[in-house]
Amino acid sequence: MDALSQIFEDIHLKKTEYLYIKTAGDWAFSSEEQPAFMAHIVLHGNAFLQIKEDVSLQLNTGALVLIAAGSEHTLRNQAQQTLTEQVSITPLFEGLREDAIELGQENANHHRALILSIRCHMDMLMARPLIHALPTYLHVQNILHAQEPEWLRIGLYFVAAETQRIQPGRHKIMDHIISILFIECVRDYIAQLTDQNNWLAALNHAELSHALMAIHGRPEHAWTVETLADTCCMSRSKFASVFHQMIGETPLAYLQQHRLRLASQYLRQGQLPIQQIAYRVGYSSETAFSQVFKRYYQVSPKQYRQDHVNSLTDGSEK
Repeated sequence: MDALSQIFEDIHLKKTEYLYIKTAGDWAFSSEEQPAFMAHIVLHGNAFLQIKEDVSLQLNTGALVLIAAGSEHTLRNQAQQTLTEQVSITPLFEGLREDAIELGQENANHHRALILSIRCHMDMLMARPLIHALPTYLHVQNILHAQEPEWLRIGLYFVAAETQRIQPGRHKIMDHIISILFIECVRDYIAQLTDQNNWLAALNHAELSHALMAIHGRPEHAWTVETLADTCCMSRSKFASVFHQMIGETPLAYLQQHRLRLASQYLRQGQLPIQQIAYRVGYSSETAFSQVFKRYYQVSPKQYRQDHVNSLTDGSEK
């Protein structure tokens, strides 16, 4: 499995939900910050996107915008903020909704829009390197335009088809379709990268991609700088230098951080004993693993797992 495929395997994209939002006149809706990636497709009309206080973007018919970090954002019918009440769509997601959400009121201009808003949950801790390497948003101006990649038009066709029919397995189908759209958007972004000192560029690097594939594919292995360099057919010194230049940290620091993120995922899943988790992420003993884990997360593995259970119980998990 290549490095990018393994990373998407690790982040566990799941539980895709969507809303159709029909708007008229003056309208505005917001999405709270949440552990999910968000996407909006403007099927008809226009909208203006505001992400926190930093980013403003006009979206026209056919636009696709993907917000990987799940950042707080707002869509409205005009660029300038008005007194129009913002409706939070975060609590309106209820799986694959059949009923459209209607916002706004008719006015003299009769501006209408139809927006498909998509939310897909994922393990945000495992996705942290990916999210940090991506821009605030990915924007395709018109996914129906002939100059855009064919996969976009095909992907939209399948999304539209699945939202219009009720058949067994549709939740799993939607998870796969949205995962493919996300992966293709990331691949397209990687292909256009001009800054090669980037974690995403490293995934496509002729040599370094092999080391990342090894780390993500076999985290339990006793990797050293030398053995990782061997997977890339590079000398130790050149590998260490290029790795640090492109990724911004040493190979062993990156390896340790990945192992600990993976361990946190196993702990949150709650199925494996801590000793087994330690071995799965490359530690020879539970004691050694617990010491490193506590230095990184400020709590012991046992307490980390219990805190997660408590957050599920009181509904405070982020």
